[in-house]
Parts: sequence; C-alpha cells; structure tokens
Amino acid sequence: MKQRSVLLVVLSLVVLAFVAVGSTVAFAGEISTPFQGKDVKHGTVTHEVKAGRHVLTLSPDFEVPGTPDPHWQVVDSRGQVYLLDRLKLHEDKINTSITVPAYVRDIAKVQIWCAWAELLLGEASFRKPIVASRGR
Repeated sequence: MKQRSVLLVVLSLVVLAFVAVGSTVAFAGEISTPFQGKDVKHGTVTHEVKAGRHVLTLSPDFEVPGTPDPHWQVVDSRGQVYLLDRLKLHEDKINTSITVPAYVRDIAKVQIWCAWAELLLGEASFRKPIVASRGR
C-alpha cells in the first residue's frame, strides 16, 4: 500500500511538470524567421497576446538600421501592408515592442521600412499567418 501511495505521488508530480511545461510553451509566443534584407539581417520578432492585445517584440540581437526614419510595418496574408509606428523614438530610444492595431486582420510578415527613403530594409515572416483581428 505504501509503494502505491509513493507511485501516485510521483506520477502526480510528473503530470504537473508536463502541464507546467506545456503552459509555458503555449504562452511563449510565435517566433518569426530571422530578418533578411539590405540593412536588417539579424534578429527575430515574437508575437504574444498580452491583456487581449496582439504585441510584436524584437529580439535582443536585432540591430537597428542606421537609416533616418525606420518604421514597423506588417503585411497580412492578402498582401495588405500596414505602416505602423517609428522604430526610433526621440532621445535615441528604440520602440522594440508594438501593439498591433485592431484593424489588422492577420500578420504574415513584419518589415522594417524606411519612411524617408521609402525603402524596405528587411523582413521576417511567421510560419503561418497569425490571426490578429478581434471579431472583424
């Protein structure tokens, strides 16, 4: 009887460990392919849902391009392009995370776009488009 109790405790702990690992993976977010492009060649983007909002975050190894006006830009699965906020903010601060607006249906690619030169600096894509619209 004592062996059976110990076995049940061990099995319960194993099940809890699997649940904890599975939960961590589920909330870890979707990670894009590495950026590829003329000026942006490093880093990835992570998609997460925080407080019901879709958030994109650049990886720590992302290198900010030296162009005058880099912006976040997303492309949906239909090819619709959405120019979002600046990557570089005032006082040399970097906008490493952005909340996707509600009007964006899904996210297939994330691009870094130079609004001054109207030039694509680099892009990263997701394995499959991430549904981002909220009931639209």
